[in-house]
Amino acid sequence: MDTGELDPATVLRRIAYLLERASAETYRARAFRTAADTAERLGIDELRRCAAIGTLTDLAGVGKRTAGVITDVLAGRVPDYLAGLERDAARPVATGGETIRAALQGDLHLHSDWSDGASPIQEMLTAAAELGHRYLALTDHSPHLTVAHGLTAGRLREQLAVIAELAAVGGDAEDGAGAGDRGVRSPIRLLTGIEVDILEDGALDQDPALLDRLDVVVASVHSKLRMSSAPMTRRMITALADPHVDILGHVTGRLITGDRGTRPESEFDAGLVFEACAHFGVAVEINCRPERLDPPMRLLREAVEIGCLFSIDTDAHAPGQLTWQPYGCARAQEAGVPLDRIVNTWSVADLLAWTHRRAS
Repeated sequence: MDTGELDPATVLRRIAYLLERASAETYRARAFRTAADTAERLGIDELRRCAAIGTLTDLAGVGKRTAGVITDVLAGRVPDYLAGLERDAARPVATGGETIRAALQGDLHLHSDWSDGASPIQEMLTAAAELGHRYLALTDHSPHLTVAHGLTAGRLREQLAVIAELAAVGGDAEDGAGAGDRGVRSPIRLLTGIEVDILEDGALDQDPALLDRLDVVVASVHSKLRMSSAPMTRRMITALADPHVDILGHVTGRLITGDRGTRPESEFDAGLVFEACAHFGVAVEINCRPERLDPPMRLLREAVEIGCLFSIDTDAHAPGQLTWQPYGCARAQEAGVPLDRIVNTWSVADLLAWTHRRAS
């Protein structure tokens, strides 16, 4: 990357993005984003003054490594740290499923800093537009997941107002024109949504009247994951029968790697759950997060045989994680998922006709 026309904040955010893409620890990417906020707030002249007197590391959120990046950019040099990350980023995150990836038009499960995501809505939207998405569904958590700062009914209403403002600033079109970062037009449409908790009795953790207003509802189990099979199966099927639900998120809840450790699959009757998905027209999510890769291949193949719809989603909590869809595409190809059964290969008009099919 030629940094000659770039400012330190832009370079720091690029490093954070590449760290997120590479599944680096969350704190590392956050450190660069925090430093970027400081650099942007102070401006080039003040940064130059601090660099000249050696006080960059005295600035809030600026450490030794981020100060080194700022110094390099101010001197017109490409930081070695950035150069190494760019070399790594030249390689695809996963191979296989390229035809599926080319057909995808959007991502239907991601989070912003309204819940437990790392970045504002605008940054997520801009990153998605740069990846070529035509639409993006914002699906922050619901209130039961307090650890993720889930959205109460009041905060969800506030978010819907913000999304409406973004659409008004950036424009809106049936097949994709939406709002980009800082009001810049980009060929993408921001859809309203939520990742709603499936409560212990199968109820959904949000006001039904608000769920009526959303474009996309992802329903996921986040609590009491070790329930025995029979009650877990009832819990999931009860949720799937709710006409608001469009996508069953990270089906088994497993964790196979990552800084949160590992977690086994929840126990449930997969055949009955997938039959319910097919019956009610709910898509099974192929979750692309490297620590999830959910559902496991044997269950993914079973869902294909039963005739389910699918949605290949990153469950991104930061802009760089939006690049993770190839993980799911490779697994979808391996499992033989038909392209026309992947809902986020559909146009936005067809997608919304499907998501509003039962709630209307």
